[in-house]
Amino acid sequence: MDLFEYQARDLFESHNIPVLAGAVATTADEAAQAAEVMGGRVVVKAQVKIGGRGKAGGVKVAENAADAKEKASAILGMDIKGHIVHKVMIAQAAPIAEEYYMAILLDRANRNFLVMASVAGGMEIEEVAHTQPEKLARVGIDPNVGISSELALEIVRQGQFPSSVENDVADVLLKLWAAFVAEDATLMEINPLVKTDDGRIIALDGKVTLDDSADFRHPDHEALVDSSAANPLEAAAKAKGLNYVKLSGEVGIIGNGAGLVMSTLDVVAYAGEKYGVKPANFLDIGGGASAEVMANGLSIILGDPEVKSVFVNVFGGITACDAVAHGIVQALAMLGDKATKPIVVRLDGNSVLEGRRILNEAAHPLVQQLDTMDSAAAKAAELAAK
Repeated sequence: MDLFEYQARDLFESHNIPVLAGAVATTADEAAQAAEVMGGRVVVKAQVKIGGRGKAGGVKVAENAADAKEKASAILGMDIKGHIVHKVMIAQAAPIAEEYYMAILLDRANRNFLVMASVAGGMEIEEVAHTQPEKLARVGIDPNVGISSELALEIVRQGQFPSSVENDVADVLLKLWAAFVAEDATLMEINPLVKTDDGRIIALDGKVTLDDSADFRHPDHEALVDSSAANPLEAAAKAKGLNYVKLSGEVGIIGNGAGLVMSTLDVVAYAGEKYGVKPANFLDIGGGASAEVMANGLSIILGDPEVKSVFVNVFGGITACDAVAHGIVQALAMLGDKATKPIVVRLDGNSVLEGRRILNEAAHPLVQQLDTMDSAAAKAAELAAK
């Protein structure tokens, strides 16, 4: 889950990472009130989960409360790369002397975490890596060891920070690591991390991504969800405990296991080229395929008006194909009239013959069986095109 900037700021503050005063507003009047409380100059920032806000006119300096109201009025409702601005952050302005960069992220390729730190902040880190690589520290972190005070200082020095701020920046890095671990994050970025005219080190802008798989440890993270932007089908699937991602296609897909579903997406995409159709979703029902799980999966997919056919692709393993077949039959009975679109089923693996027999005996008018994944994908694409 990606956080808005104001949420990242609040999370940083809760972990004692130095930040400036900030408030979120959904109307121009609320923006003016927040600016009045802060006093002096403020920055009005569009709250969208996309980069390039400044270039799009979504970040403006306001001299006073009245100016903040005017700037907020202009920003609210803006379309920034397809993201409509519904909120603005009112941030206390800072007298910036220098801008730095700091981030901790999950490094999947190396199976550890990665710290990046640079004296050259305030710009895209890719640009720094390309034009000034000597100023960018990239240090892998063993999750079983973490970041010590000594390592933090070593990273700061590799990033070529001035000696006058080394200790303060290292302290921010240690606090950022503590927050990263405590919140089960996959990304925490501060850009820029600034030195003010009076010598303070402050996190001026932040990006945070939290690991959804750790939600069970963080009931408070539920309050951070942007429900207004959530796809209703994805939200409904999540409520039912299903691993579902909406795509822009016409063939609904159900499979048991992420790898199988991914390969099914590829096969359907290839078969669909002939008919001009594509996969409509990713839906992994996991190892179990009970009637309730199958009914939940089918109801989510059939609730998508763009879906024209459904491809159920199951490889029987721990859950045998006969159990899957019973689940499909019972699911269709539970759905009743809600099931209106053709369903292509491919079963293979443990007890496949018994599973096919069960579906044949049920003889549901919407269900067609095929023996191979390729033939089933082609049939599903053909039916969707019709």
